[in-house]
Formats: sequence, structure tokens, C-alpha cells
Amino acid sequence: MFCPRCSQEQVSNEIKFCSNCGFPLGLVSEILAHGGFLPQLTELYKDKKILTRKNGFVFALFWFMIFTMILTPIWVVAGADELATVFALIGTMGGLILTIASFAFLKKESKSAGNLNQELPNHQVNNLYQSNQTALPPQQSQPTQSYVPPADSWKAPETADLMLPNSITDATTKLLKKKNRFFRKE
Repeated sequence: MFCPRCSQEQVSNEIKFCSNCGFPLGLVSEILAHGGFLPQLTELYKDKKILTRKNGFVFALFWFMIFTMILTPIWVVAGADELATVFALIGTMGGLILTIASFAFLKKESKSAGNLNQELPNHQVNNLYQSNQTALPPQQSQPTQSYVPPADSWKAPETADLMLPNSITDATTKLLKKKNRFFRKE
């Protein structure tokens, strides 16, 4: 796996952060493991349709129950037998017509969560797999050999302050070598 920020190749796919730039790679490895998408986001891409076959059957059942089992007895008790007959016919025939129409014209609700590509919008599915998989991204870092410090930048701190002082014998030996070089008789 390569880091999407700095293109550094990682040691394993289970690594959580890039070893070069520190970019969090937890989601990247999860996206790669699931074929280019996060399974947690599938609910966002599901089509929430109201006009499904199941909802049509439920509506037809409620239609039948309201007209035949609630409104018809109310008209019978009220003494309007002709109106009760009309409501019984509307409830029975309407429920039957709604059931046939929902079976014939409405689509069945998809329950397959396994095939997530059908649940994603088409433009997003196409964008997932159209990236150039044959080439690495361009280099985004500068090799150390070509580095030149910027002009007029801050001065580097004196690091000799952090070194331990030489021993007295080392300093004396160096001084004697210098003197011998200059005062050597030929």
C-alpha cells in the first residue's frame, strides 16, 4: 500500500499511520479492503423509495380494512344500507385493484446488501475505478542530494555546545602537532 499524501510505500496494509509523513492510513486500508468504499456509508447511498411493492400491498390492506371493516359497519348502524353496500364494494374492489396494481407496476424492494455497487450512484461507481492504476503518482518529495538551504534563512545553531569537551591531553597533542608543523627545521 502507498500513502495517498506522500506516495511512500508502507511495510504492511495493517499500518495505521504513514512512516514518512504521519498521514492516518486506517481508513485507507479499510477502503482498500472493501473494494473502494466504506461499508458504513452504504445506508447513505440506498434508494429510499416509497412506492415499492411491499408498501403497495400494505396500502391495499389498509384500504380494504378501513372501507370494509370500519366504515361499512358504521353505515349499517346508522341505517344507510345502500351507502354501506357502496363502501363494502369500494373497499373490496379497491383493495383487490390496488393489490393487483402494486404487484404489476411497482418494483420489489432490493434487500441485497452484499452487492454494494448497485446501491451506489452510477457516477460515484465509475469514479472509483477510473483512476490510473498502471502508474505511480508523481514524486512529491525532494531527494536529499539536491537540497540547498534557502538564502538569507536563519543561522544554524552552534552544535559544539552539545559536545563534551576534549581532554587536556588531546588539546595539548593537537597544539604540539601544529607547532611542529610550523617550526620544523629542514
